[in-house]
Amino acid sequence: MTESLQVEWMRPQMMWALVVILPWLLMLHFRSLSDFPLWQRWLSLALRCGVVMLITLALAGLVWLVSTERRMVVVAIDRSESIDAAAEEVADRFAESLQQAAAEMSDVELRFLDFQRLPGELSPDRPPPRNDRPAPESTREQTITRTRGTAEPAGGRQDGTEAKERQEESPGTDIAAAIRTAVAAIPPSYIPTVVLLSDGNATTDDPVSAAASCGIPIWPVPLPQRSEPEVQLAAINAPAQVRQGEPFYLDVIVNSTGPASGFVDLYRGDIRIGEDQNDRVELQAGENRFRIRQSITAQRQVTFAARLRGFDAADTLLDNNEAMAIVAASGRPRVLLIDPDTHQTDSLRWALDEQKIDVEVRPAEGVPRDLTELQGYECLILSNVPATAMTMRQMQLIRSYVQDLGGGLVMLGGDQSFGLGGYYRTHLEEILPVRSNFEKEREKPSIAMVLVIDKSGSMGGQPMELAKDAAKAAVELLSPRDSIGVIAFDGDSYWVSELRTASDKGYILDRISTIEASGGTNMYPPMEDAYRALSSASAKLKHCILLTDGVSAPGDFEGLAAEMAASRITVSTVAMGQGASQQLLEDIARIGGGRYYFCDDPQSVPQVFAKETVEASKSAINELPFLPQQVRATQVLEGIELDLAPLLLGYVVTRPKPTSEFILASENGDPLLVWWRYGLGMTVAFTSDAKARWAAEWLTWPDFGPFWAQIIRHAMRKNDTRGIFVDVQRSDQTTTVVMDSVDDQGEFIDGQETTLTLIDPRLKTEQIPLHQSAPGRYEARLHTPLRGNYQLELAQSRPGGQAVRQSRGIVIGYPDELRLQPTNESVLRQIAEVSGGRFDASPTDLLQRSDASARKPLSLWPYLLMAALGLFLGDVALRRIDFARR
Repeated sequence: MTESLQVEWMRPQMMWALVVILPWLLMLHFRSLSDFPLWQRWLSLALRCGVVMLITLALAGLVWLVSTERRMVVVAIDRSESIDAAAEEVADRFAESLQQAAAEMSDVELRFLDFQRLPGELSPDRPPPRNDRPAPESTREQTITRTRGTAEPAGGRQDGTEAKERQEESPGTDIAAAIRTAVAAIPPSYIPTVVLLSDGNATTDDPVSAAASCGIPIWPVPLPQRSEPEVQLAAINAPAQVRQGEPFYLDVIVNSTGPASGFVDLYRGDIRIGEDQNDRVELQAGENRFRIRQSITAQRQVTFAARLRGFDAADTLLDNNEAMAIVAASGRPRVLLIDPDTHQTDSLRWALDEQKIDVEVRPAEGVPRDLTELQGYECLILSNVPATAMTMRQMQLIRSYVQDLGGGLVMLGGDQSFGLGGYYRTHLEEILPVRSNFEKEREKPSIAMVLVIDKSGSMGGQPMELAKDAAKAAVELLSPRDSIGVIAFDGDSYWVSELRTASDKGYILDRISTIEASGGTNMYPPMEDAYRALSSASAKLKHCILLTDGVSAPGDFEGLAAEMAASRITVSTVAMGQGASQQLLEDIARIGGGRYYFCDDPQSVPQVFAKETVEASKSAINELPFLPQQVRATQVLEGIELDLAPLLLGYVVTRPKPTSEFILASENGDPLLVWWRYGLGMTVAFTSDAKARWAAEWLTWPDFGPFWAQIIRHAMRKNDTRGIFVDVQRSDQTTTVVMDSVDDQGEFIDGQETTLTLIDPRLKTEQIPLHQSAPGRYEARLHTPLRGNYQLELAQSRPGGQAVRQSRGIVIGYPDELRLQPTNESVLRQIAEVSGGRFDASPTDLLQRSDASARKPLSLWPYLLMAALGLFLGDVALRRIDFARR
């Protein structure tokens, strides 16, 4: 068929209808009783067949492909962060010239497509100038907020605003996605052309492969590189792992578009290091390198950070002024010991040091606030640390450290530990092998307690729900012999549940759920109601907990607190947030003989209530001397002569969890030493202490050091890295992990199950299998879009059932889009070459006519139906009129 007569069938299967209908018409013709002339009957049959054929062709979707020279040109314009105002001006001028040239040609249609990390919407109109155009939602809103100010130490502020900023999707450039979108937008009835205005620096996907597979000529037009003054901290080059005490070098690389003067601050953890910290550095155009020598002793992992400041007008983008690196050090195992009384930890620290375990001691305020810091230790020991000393995020970090990274956790007893520390229903109680709630012994005194809870309008939402959860937790911790009442107040006082026995917990919990926030704040009447109710109670211990977030109406609070104290009723107060009357609440707690708590984070309120409930009941501590009783034999304590162990003077009462390993008990059968495996790690509970209060006689026991060393070695993370070599490479939002595995003889280890646990900056955990790509080599590609610290835990099973593990921390800094890069003309030329386009053509050359043509489909069904109608009318006339007689 010639080019001018090309046709297509939309539904060619409809032509099979002729095979049935035409024979049927022929049969009717021969059976007809008409006496019309033979020629008239044959003509009528021919017209009927023509009607059927025309209708069948219409139903089959006959389309005539008409040759056309109409063109559609899609102009894809790079609007990413690497395109500055000068480059955008070049792009806008080119688009304007192209639009003017196309306006003089009737057979050319233009479409414009802006793109960054994601393509925008196709538009027939040229985009407005840069200053008049809003930022596309796809990526420009995702740019990290730029802030000026003093650089912060590494591992510093990680919560709140910065955490949200760092975890937004980073900007980027996806040229391949723009090409695919532009090609898909051109209808087949047009001669297609794509014009690409870009600097050629793609951060995602391969634009050359996309251009080669599209089958459409692409005409790249290079945009100039960033001309604005800019200083960029390109990288900190540091070894991933070193030996303890081994010297190594940090190379700080700073790129600049021109001469500049400012400061380069280098941090090791929270401490700024380097000489001449207040001396300016003079940068030259191009790459500038600074080298500093470092070594790591008594640490397992160190985060180094470099930050630029003081470059002012020479620095346009501030997002690329920081870089970080993590260096791990192999050596003696390290343990972090947290104890509010650090001076009482010397005996344990010295004993472990003799057993070749390094111990770092910190107060309760030193609990790590990020996972990278916690990864520097094989085991964490919490000695008499209350839950109220930690935030919810810190407890989540510890759980992730144990569950996902195989770290060890040891909790020691004390008057601020386990239930007394408010751990009931927390993340840490979840991973511990013991429960903080327990059955109160019958000889212990009963307690009557009234909870006074602010329900004013300012408590609406999450604070009210957390206050109700805290009240419920307090109810659940009481024994059936105790009594509890709940009062809610706003401008007035309301009994949610009058003082009654705690045996009917279901009713009390249901009543607490009905509290709704509304009204003002007047806490004197509810305090009076609580005083009257507790005065008439018969319990030996009487306690009131008062919670508010606001300023109360006036009242004689000090006098009422003194009356309650005189009646042997203790009062504790909880201030929720900065708006509460902190001084008044502190005075009430001091006069009332209770404790004062300030909760800046509402999520800590349940821990405060749990701690207060257990502490007020005075039933969680047993301070009668006892000898440890071994319940279960274990190799962990092999060589320890427990029969000769001295007396312990007290412990915290807990309950072992069903699947835990119950090793040592008190003479009453309560847990003393219990452990279990949680996820990849292990947690240990020792309900007595390791200092002078309860373990005073143990401190001189010859096996004191070996006892604790063997328990801690059993709990700590096992890092057997023999024969494992890990390499991590990052490109934009993709990180590639390559692990080479060999045995002791240097032979490759193949076919072994290898997994990677990835923990992102939001503490989200993902299990990723590594696939073998070569002898002894295993690889995985990770999606790492968030800015911050990622933790990797590699595990491989070995023949014989053994397993090897290695931990690695990586830092994802600012996106590649913000790096100083020249225009990548090589990529743009390749795009033109593989697609059949032309590099850097002018608008006039781009719109020149070519020999190419397109086919515009013309549907023939209306014409076929009109012809069928004409033939049908002729057939009707032949069947009704005898033309021979006429």
